[in-house]
Amino acid sequence: MKKLIFPTLVAALILIAVAAAPVPKTNAQAGMVSSIYTRMLRNQQSLKTLSADIGMEKYNAQLREPDNYYGTVRYIPVAGRTAFVRLEWNKPQHEILAVANGAYVLYRPRLNMAYVGTTNSIHSQKDSDVLALMNMSATQLRTRFGEPQDVREEILWGGVWTQHLTVTPKSAASYKYIEVWVDKEGMPVQTKMVEKNDDSTTVRLSNVAKNQTIPMDQFTLKLDSSVKRVKG
Repeated sequence: MKKLIFPTLVAALILIAVAAAPVPKTNAQAGMVSSIYTRMLRNQQSLKTLSADIGMEKYNAQLREPDNYYGTVRYIPVAGRTAFVRLEWNKPQHEILAVANGAYVLYRPRLNMAYVGTTNSIHSQKDSDVLALMNMSATQLRTRFGEPQDVREEILWGGVWTQHLTVTPKSAASYKYIEVWVDKEGMPVQTKMVEKNDDSTTVRLSNVAKNQTIPMDQFTLKLDSSVKRVKG
């Protein structure tokens, strides 16, 4: 099941989840880190909706080969609850993930099949702690990560100016660390999650549009009765 839902669900959520990371009390680059987190917090507080193109690279460290995916994402945050998410991959194959009211549907048209379940059911998976970041309080977040590392300015392809930082979980987690690239407006436009076996998932947002109207029917998939449904 992990191969079906993750990294697809992580790709849709991790860029927003990391934006809630707390400002550290002390740091060798405290001024820069404080500025980054202040912008991220303002972005999170002002973000009502998000639409963007999305690219994802899944790198297999053992085979030393990447798999690349391209599509679009629609996102509406909901305080204290699972966000509304629509992630539609167009390349290399067409797939749609819709998350609404704590339930998900992953539709694979080429197989005429849909995987359905609740986000709570994913919490038992290896990557559950990443998904859990979406609903953590500020106090919980303060205990999750150590001090940011490798803080620097970096220009991404396309000429996008960002500030880069790395956060490492203080307690046991399914991954080693997460790298985040934050633009001038405080939006995490790229993340890289590195797992314990050195596999990694890099997610990039482009053509970002914030706070535009997104019809709620985007988060409900109307599937034909012929579609086979498999519970997750």
